[in-house]
Order: sequence, then C-alpha cells, then structure tokens
Amino acid sequence: MAKILKPDELTQINFEPPRTGWMNTPVEFRPGTWCYSAAPKNLKYLDLPNPREWQPSDADWKLPANWKEIILEGFKERLEKYRSFRLFMDICVRCGACADKCHFFIGSGDPKNMPVLRAELLRSVYRRYFTTSGKIMGKLGGARELTVDVLKEWFYYFYQCTACRRCSVFCPYGIDQAEITMIGRELLNLVGCNINWIIEPAANCFRTGNHLGLQPHAIKDMLDFFADDIEDRTGIRVEVPINKKGAEILFVTPSGDLFADPGTFTCMGYLMLFHEIGLDYTWSTYASEGGNFGLFSSHELMKRLNAKIYDEARRLGVKWILGGECGHMWRVLHQYMDTMNGPADFLEEPVSPLTGTKFENARSTKMVHITEFTADLIRHNQLQLDPSRNDRLKVTFHDSCNPARAMGLFEEPRYVIKKVCNHFYEMPENTIREQTFCCGGGAGLGTDENMEMRMRGGFPRANAVKFVQEKHGVNRLACICAIDRATLHSLMEYWVPGVEVTGVHEMVANALMMKGEKERTTDLRGQPLQKMEGSEDV
Repeated sequence: MAKILKPDELTQINFEPPRTGWMNTPVEFRPGTWCYSAAPKNLKYLDLPNPREWQPSDADWKLPANWKEIILEGFKERLEKYRSFRLFMDICVRCGACADKCHFFIGSGDPKNMPVLRAELLRSVYRRYFTTSGKIMGKLGGARELTVDVLKEWFYYFYQCTACRRCSVFCPYGIDQAEITMIGRELLNLVGCNINWIIEPAANCFRTGNHLGLQPHAIKDMLDFFADDIEDRTGIRVEVPINKKGAEILFVTPSGDLFADPGTFTCMGYLMLFHEIGLDYTWSTYASEGGNFGLFSSHELMKRLNAKIYDEARRLGVKWILGGECGHMWRVLHQYMDTMNGPADFLEEPVSPLTGTKFENARSTKMVHITEFTADLIRHNQLQLDPSRNDRLKVTFHDSCNPARAMGLFEEPRYVIKKVCNHFYEMPENTIREQTFCCGGGAGLGTDENMEMRMRGGFPRANAVKFVQEKHGVNRLACICAIDRATLHSLMEYWVPGVEVTGVHEMVANALMMKGEKERTTDLRGQPLQKMEGSEDV
C-alpha cells in the first residue's frame, strides 16, 4: 500500500487549475490513487475479454490490436440501446451546477473530478465519431480522437467516481453521472481494462454464491459461531435455518456481514430479531450475497448477479424476500429489477406475518428492506425495547447513497434508531438524506492500494461527522450498507478518531428485551452496558 499523507497534509488541497487545457493535461497514475487491475483468472471465470497480466501504471496496457474498433462499436451499440445515455451526451450545457458537488473534487481539487468534466472525457469522443459538428470542427467543436492516452484517462477518472449520484441532485437537466460512469466502465471492460476489487468478488459470487468466496459449510460455521456468541450474551440459543424449502421468507444480506466486524454484530442482530418474533425464514448458501458488484462493471453482469436471488427464491418456494442492510443491492432492486429480471410474478406481495402490513412499495420486486420491516414491528408494538442499553452511545446516521438517494429510504432507519437509542444527533442538513456524501469507497473503490483517494473522497463525509463529534460528543456512526461499514471504519480512524461504525440492527439487538433472556451485562461487542453521565436527549 502506498504511503498516505497525514490528515493535516491531505487537507492542503490545491484548487488552482493546471496551466494547460484539460485535453492537453495527461493523466498521472500516482500511487495511492488507483486500483490494481483484474487478475486474468477472474476475467476468465466470468468469460470477460482480454485476460492478461498488466497494471494501470504500465506504459503498455497490452490492448487488443483492434481495441479502438471494439470501443467505438460498443459506444455505438450503447447509444442505440440506452436513450438516457444519448440524452446525457447531448443535453449538458456546462452550467457548472454539479462542479463542486462531487466528494472527489472537494477532496482532491482535480478539475477532471468535477462531474461535468468527467463526463466530458466521454462526450468529447462522442462528438468526434458520432456528431457531424464534431467530425467537421474537431477540437474547436469540443471533439477529440480516441487514443490510448484518452483510454487511460477514462480508466483513471471513471474509477475515481463512486456513482453516488449526488451531482445528479443538483443538475437542472437531470443528468445522471452514475449512468455515464457505468457506460464508461462498460466500454473499458470490452478491452479488458477493469479492476480486481470488482471482478474478483463477482467471480467469487459465480463460484460460491457470495463475494467473499465462502463455501456453504463456512457460512454455516459462521452463523453457528454467532449463535454461540448470542447464547453467551443472552442465555438464549437461536436457531439458524439454512436452505429450508417452503419457508415463508428468504433472507439475503451482504456476505460482509458474515465475515468482518462491525458487520458481524449487525448479523447477530438479525438472528436475535428473527428468533424473538418467531419468523419463518431461511438463509441460502447459494444466494448468499446481497451486494451486486455487477452494478460497478456492466449492465449484463448486474443482471446475472441479481437473477441469482430470484432463482433461489423460486427454488426454495418462499413467498417473498427480506433484504438486510446493504447498499447497492437496493439500488439494483429499486432502479433496474423490473426491466432486467422482473417483475417477480411467481412471488407474493410481501405481507408482515406479525402485523399484517402490506408492503405495497415492494409489490413488483417482492423484496422488503429490513429497516422497513423492523420499523413496522416497532410501530405495532411487537418488540420490547430498552434504549438505555445503548446509552453509552451518542449516535449519528450516515445515509448510505444507494438506499437513500436511489430509493428514498430516509425515515425508516431514523425511526428505528430513535426507538433503540436515547442519544441521536443529525449531521448538517446539506450532508444528509438526498444530499448525503459518499463514504469515498463505494462502487468498487474500497481497496487499500487506493487509500489516498479514498481518504480524499471521504473527506466531506468525515468533516460532517467531525462537526457532530465536536458539538455533541458523537462516538458512533450508524449506516445501513456493508460497504459503508467496511470503508467508514478507515475513514473515521483517519479523519475523526474516536467514532466507531455500526449497523442499525446491532443497536436494535442491544435494546431488544428477549423473552427468557438472562440479565445482560454487555452489549454485542462485549462492552459493559452502562449509561453515560451528563448526556442529553435529542
């Protein structure tokens, strides 16, 4: 991993643009700002083109001899296939409303991380080969030739965009930069230019059912281990149904929740909740991944990964699907499911077996978010809760980009948190809900070799957390995304020491008063339950 500057050095951001024009400023692959290329074995597993050993910092990228022809044919095909893509190539007036909204531009000062200019990297080639004005006027018309240097520039900047869509909130024409980034990455994939942190998890998902490559027996061992820990804390043994045919509900969550802290505590929270309400559900070792890394690579890969969940729901004969605290699983479901793999007519419209509530918003996808489900349980007094068990925590909430901005899930997580915690504090209004800032490591960029860019990209999020830490003493950052739980930990450690990261259902489980439980002395992390002195409710 490249050496990263200290926080006070990284905040010395130079916003002065380079003296040369953007078309004449070559990209520099500086250590710490790019991700390793995909390993050939993983490309082969997914049957993706041009598997070979290379790195982005190499002079020779070992491209196919006809790479330019491949890219332009792929460009043409996508212009014809996706009406929104052609619109986004044509309608931008370069007003600059998006310019200062990107966390990577704020954290790096690099003009090509302004969404308007990042898209221009693609638009300039579009004009040259697909518009009359561009063919005639060339650079005077904002057009340029597709060269190897341009391809390298695409790679560098489309893998410095987390497709968080914050810039789209401010675009007066509704241009979705994430869609442009997705197409840019698809074109790069056509000639074998992709990153390992995306391709390897996708390959693992095809091989074993989840991004981490966990085998079925390993999943069972982990869930049994969690059951042991829960019994140690509460005196109650929870049952963990796996691959149970005929269960009412299939539960799917990111595999990160099975493997790494603090996701493991969130996973224990699911198990305790489901035991307490007597839910008829099952885990699956085949659909053992909620996250969809296809979203970061290509529409086709996204479709193939999403189909696994529904194939398994059909095989097991469940009525509907309950989804855990995941980020991009929910964007794929909410924005692409119906036209990719849906509607899921073989499933039933989700109905809570405890409250009778119909989740009409899930009528088409047949998949309900866990915070919607739990909020409904709390609202109907189905859970006995003691929020004072979380009194040592002063909590703020990070709206994860995909569940929040992509599908409008703003209130349910907050409702649940306020019912299980006595001390909750919001970050500044222009950094939450629809305007939330990205963690800086989403869309496949959460790898360690990219650490400097992650810290730069996450700086606006961390800055807002620092505000509530200094004002209210916040020491816990809650979120509903496994990528966030993985990347925010490093971000807090670097920018805001003293703030730990948590999933919402870890705090639910701490507050949950289970029938027959022994007196609890610790929370799920094994830390003593004790109230904070001098704390104020909000």
